[in-house]
Amino acid sequence: MDSVLRLWANYGPAFGQALLLTWKLTAISFVAGFALGVVVTVARLLPLPPLRFILTGYVEIFRNIPSAALLIFIVFALPDLNVLIDYEPSVILTLVLVCSAFTADYLRAGINTVGGGQVEAARSLGMRPMRIISTVVLPQALRAVVQPMTSLLIALMLSTSLASQVPFPGKELTTLVAKIANDSAAGMAAFAVAAAMYVISGLLIAWAGATLEKKVRILR
Repeated sequence: MDSVLRLWANYGPAFGQALLLTWKLTAISFVAGFALGVVVTVARLLPLPPLRFILTGYVEIFRNIPSAALLIFIVFALPDLNVLIDYEPSVILTLVLVCSAFTADYLRAGINTVGGGQVEAARSLGMRPMRIISTVVLPQALRAVVQPMTSLLIALMLSTSLASQVPFPGKELTTLVAKIANDSAAGMAAFAVAAAMYVISGLLIAWAGATLEKKVRILR
């Protein structure tokens, strides 16, 4: 306990900044990934088989490729193709691609919970396909996947540790722990503090997700 208190006295502000950076990366990646995932989901519902085939491949690739491998490809392989992306955008892009693929997959499962009779009823009223998707199908699918999306957000928050694998212009929690471990003998204490911050952040996200799910839950 004394070592943790001494560590906090020396590195408290640094841990605060690292936590804020972790939250920032999480928020940006989740919002962008969620939006892209919704677009992919809607596009897969369109009666265009070639587009549906391409987007299905997109989802399967980025849902199954390890995030670290994807980051390495973006940072070290793309420059060989004359595509240069800075380290921070590279980390965010990696998280966005993975998040969008899982979002599209979860939303597809959520769409399967919508009764076909509702779609047929909307068609009988003369509603166009995009209007049916936006007003009948998608809202119910979103309400059905609150819990999976909450788990995805927690996983995304933990995956911000990818920033420690590249010369990131800033120190998120994992990067800060590595620096403290290299500069002093307080590595274990630093890990304990960072782990506690990750756990508390995850619990807060889980609580918010559970609260939201109770409010939007579809009773069947």
